[in-house]
Amino acid sequence: MTTSLRDAVDVASWRREVHALYAEVRAEPSPSAAHALWVAGRSDLFRSHPASPRVGGQSLRHADYDQAFRFELPVVEAEPEAWAVATGTDGVARFQRVGRFELPGLGSLDVWWLCSYGGGLFVPFRDGTAGTSTYGAGRYLLDTAKGADLGRTSQETWVVDLNFAYNPSCTYDPRWACPLAPAGNRIEAPVPVGELVPEGGH
Repeated sequence: MTTSLRDAVDVASWRREVHALYAEVRAEPSPSAAHALWVAGRSDLFRSHPASPRVGGQSLRHADYDQAFRFELPVVEAEPEAWAVATGTDGVARFQRVGRFELPGLGSLDVWWLCSYGGGLFVPFRDGTAGTSTYGAGRYLLDTAKGADLGRTSQETWVVDLNFAYNPSCTYDPRWACPLAPAGNRIEAPVPVGELVPEGGH
């Protein structure tokens, strides 16, 4: 797939804005206030940025913040496993399972390492609300390669806040092909927080 200079510059700008937004979120000590910053920032980027996956009159929708879905967790050991995803736009994305988050009362989510240049941790998930109030194929929780990272409270403990779950680009524009939640990233419990299905459809 050939990328134009304009598209490359726009996507680089989008990535920079996302990194800056999450830095602002991490600096805010109140989780609910941090979530409000995130919602406002994501909504503005989605509505106005030239690299937004927005199609037509789509707009983002988010559930209210619920402290019960915020955790501080270590990444626990998990058996190594390879995962390769044909994305269409980016070729084959290869991942290696490096650990797992155990979410109290909800289940576990595998933590994946992106094996391409630069690397990064990646945690997609699908829950019991998929196909109703949230996107049927699941959402993203952590993607450090793209700046989606709420930080750590210690060297070993990560902030895992499901209120910050967000939809992949393919939710909005079917021209995108995104890595979606494999078996180890699917939980039956409902997670009614985070980004919901958009207004305006595809």
